[in-house]
Amino acid sequence: MSGDPTGWFEPLYAAAARGEGVVPWERDAPRELLVEWAESRGLAGAGAPALVVGAGFGADAEYLSERGFATTAFDVAPTAVRVARERHPGSSVDYVTADLLAPPPEWSGAFALVVECLTVQSLPDEVRAEAIATVSALVAPGGTLLVIASAREEADGPVQGPPWPLTRAEVGAFATAGLERVAVEAMPGPRWRAEFRRP
Repeated sequence: MSGDPTGWFEPLYAAAARGEGVVPWERDAPRELLVEWAESRGLAGAGAPALVVGAGFGADAEYLSERGFATTAFDVAPTAVRVARERHPGSSVDYVTADLLAPPPEWSGAFALVVECLTVQSLPDEVRAEAIATVSALVAPGGTLLVIASAREEADGPVQGPPWPLTRAEVGAFATAGLERVAVEAMPGPRWRAEFRRP
């Protein structure tokens, strides 16, 4: 995995598409922690650009689109992108194959809302800091980053992955590239839900 930290996603999605396996984090409905966060703020996109990181089969992306965002959703696995398009015919979401560790340069600072849910925790330690910095750099001036991740305590030491649940310090590290932390919440699961904003 160290030579190709994202290479395991496509075989997993391809096997699931053939009916030979499952994607353990996938679901038909958007993540509850995203929905609660959006509804508590009365979130309305009004055509603003949003990006979903590691979008899988698209449930979170479709939710943001329904709330009025011009939504781009990407995954490193071409099969995930293909299936997302098939599941949501006529969708206004722009589904794209892209690698979080090398996103299109025009995405830098381009999105009013970036949602990162369970993707960074799926990457090994040697690239996690790079992935965190890359996600943060996608947020536009005045924009917001929402991070949802499985949680662990630093005192628990290293874990076998994937996934590698994030410590509070790792979640806090998204406050980089000019982003400021708004809130880091410890949620049942256990999960982190963290909000950051670029002034």
